[in-house]
Amino acid sequence: MFEQVTHPFLPVYDGECTALILGTIPSPASRENAFYYSHPRNRFWQVLSAVFDVSLPYLLDDKKKLALDHHIALWDVLASCEIDGADDESIRNPIANDFSELLSETKIERVFTTGEKAHKLYGKLCRKQTGIDAIPLPSTSPANQRISLNELINAYMVLRTGTQIT
Repeated sequence: MFEQVTHPFLPVYDGECTALILGTIPSPASRENAFYYSHPRNRFWQVLSAVFDVSLPYLLDDKKKLALDHHIALWDVLASCEIDGADDESIRNPIANDFSELLSETKIERVFTTGEKAHKLYGKLCRKQTGIDAIPLPSTSPANQRISLNELINAYMVLRTGTQIT
């Protein structure tokens, strides 16, 4: 069942952020919890804690701190769209977020997209505005179980090292 979704919460960033991680649009669980990657089986926070060798954050403030301590901003490609549940492939009528304020208030040098759909939408709707090519990362969504936790951690090591590990 398609639903019109408007992004319900602000990006996470501060003036020291040098990397931006973008999903497509918050899932129903993330919208309910008003924060990024909030589905209990989403592996995003588990992956980030392993990449940066820190304790797994459970509280919203601890998740923000993890991202900001490592100069990572969080947001999504889309400001709104029609979507069936959390199925990114069902997205219709996408409207991109305006990245101008975020980019002017940060030191963003690298943009990462989580999942194929986020990467495609960023390339189509945002790349021209930002002037930054996105580096695709695999989705940490519970729907993406074909990639193991270790494979996700290895892929996301680019956040720490600056280069992708294959």
